[in-house]
Amino acid sequence: MRSYGQYCGLARSLEIVGDRWNLLVVRQLLIGPARYRDLIDGLPGIATNLLADRLRDLEAAGVLERRLAGKGSAVEYALTSWGAQLREPIESLIRWSAPVMVRGQEGDSFRPEWLALALPALLDARVKVRVAATVCLAVGGPPFQLRATRSGFEIGPNDGRDADATVRADPACVLGLAAGALTLNDARTLGMIEIDGAESVVRAVFGA
Repeated sequence: MRSYGQYCGLARSLEIVGDRWNLLVVRQLLIGPARYRDLIDGLPGIATNLLADRLRDLEAAGVLERRLAGKGSAVEYALTSWGAQLREPIESLIRWSAPVMVRGQEGDSFRPEWLALALPALLDARVKVRVAATVCLAVGGPPFQLRATRSGFEIGPNDGRDADATVRADPACVLGLAAGALTLNDARTLGMIEIDGAESVVRAVFGA
């Protein structure tokens, strides 16, 4: 790791997580512990040798650790308690990125699981949950469930429970709704979204 040679908290932080791909590795591990192959799949574009270097550096810095996934199982990577504290600055960066994210970017890779960080970060900052609700999100790949609870928002794979509504839309539309940059009426007018079930629940969950 290179050093900026500055006695500054930001400089010291960037020495640890400022190299290319480091924060994206942390993003994947905030979603959940992962094996090496899972990380390769979740980080499209990274070279295998570069990922190995980044994992080694982050482990040496105390951001992540290796552990056995189970008896006789392969090694998986997980954040340490200190590394997990990166959730707050990463969520802040996600909120800061909203103006450029809602426009989308043709040709960019996308993994639905990335919404597991983005949607709670955006919604918790602007929507007050009044009634518990579950919205199924179909954005490509297996559907996800967005759950609004008194403690905030959670997102995860569809676990089979009944949803109050199902939303079919592309990721830019869903992120635009979550960021408050797009209204549900506008999304409907533009043909960007389809809703099955209680539209009132979708409006309440997205504050739209």
